[in-house]
Amino acid sequence: MPAHELQPDKWVDNYADYLFNYAVGRVSDGELAKDLVQETFIAGLNSAKNYKGDAAERTWLIAILKRKVIDHYRKINSKKGKAEVRINYSGDEGEGDWLEERVADPYSKDGDNTIENEELGLAIQDCIAKLPKKQATAFNMKTIQGMSTEDICNELGINPSNLWVIIHRARTALMGCMNENWF
Repeated sequence: MPAHELQPDKWVDNYADYLFNYAVGRVSDGELAKDLVQETFIAGLNSAKNYKGDAAERTWLIAILKRKVIDHYRKINSKKGKAEVRINYSGDEGEGDWLEERVADPYSKDGDNTIENEELGLAIQDCIAKLPKKQATAFNMKTIQGMSTEDICNELGINPSNLWVIIHRARTALMGCMNENWF
């Protein structure tokens, strides 16, 4: 017998305010937050058969709502919309592989981190794409690929002082972009 049983008839009374506050904190729009909470409840009803009862209802509903928020941002951001946010649950992509039906284990410490890391990675990629080409190239080579200063300078035909300035400008621009689009 599961530790917790779903009680959908009590969801609105018990969890609507909590879910709304969670959603509005992430989307900064009250009407949109209400819609996301409604979608969460519908998805919860549709995926009730997958509820294992290992976690509290609220935790399970928050896991669904987090995915709704991610879907929202994927839809509104054209670059994010083109890049799939892949959440690998079981490795097989069969019929019924909808997010609502494949809610992650709420006790897993990796689930939220994986999603947040993927979101962060997409945000960073979007910001890098907005950099001037030389800054993006130098930043990728130094920070992401971990190339040595000497190798980067040889490949780009610049000296170490120029590289430092380019990297500094790229980091400053990325910080501004991330503050605007992520935080």
